[in-house]
Amino acid sequence: MPSRINVHVVDDDDAVRDSLCLLLRLHGYVPRPHASGDAFLASIGDAPSSAIVLLDLRMPGTGGAGVQAALAERNVRWPVIMLTAHGDAASARNALKSGACDFIEKPVDETVLLAALEHAAAEAEAADAAAARRTETERRLARLTPREREVFAMVVAGRHNREVAAALGISPRTVEVYKARLMDKLDVERLPDLIRLSLDSAP
Repeated sequence: MPSRINVHVVDDDDAVRDSLCLLLRLHGYVPRPHASGDAFLASIGDAPSSAIVLLDLRMPGTGGAGVQAALAERNVRWPVIMLTAHGDAASARNALKSGACDFIEKPVDETVLLAALEHAAAEAEAADAAAARRTETERRLARLTPREREVFAMVVAGRHNREVAAALGISPRTVEVYKARLMDKLDVERLPDLIRLSLDSAP
């Protein structure tokens, strides 16, 4: 049984929306129904973590592709499973290229949908964990002075002490002092740990 993750069901067909919500509840998800793409986009505000979107491709107003684009513009990285009664290879390819994690034709096969939801839930949890790491890394990096940040950037880029010293107009010994300070502030002991921090801070 999955954790009680929110699943936004965005479909203009009342019967389809209701049946999907029932199925989701039966399998431990928390359905959030929306009768249109526009209603969905208006409702989400500051997007909370851990959500999946079941998104109908063809709807009046803003359709599935438009909703996908709007989510990307807002930097909302929820996994999207696209649903359509008009499936074709081009639609599937475009949805997946635009970031959908799956594409399912109606009428929806329960087994296929549940497998897609399980995969999407794992993606959502991984995204949450990555976001938490970025937040913690940013908090730690905020402790550094501007000069320590310069040294940090050069060190994780693979530049040796003499190269850093030459670039900043300081001595190699001073570079060592800066490295010791920033590693103490970041609570790391080795270069690989610094590199991991740098990767965690990347968007």
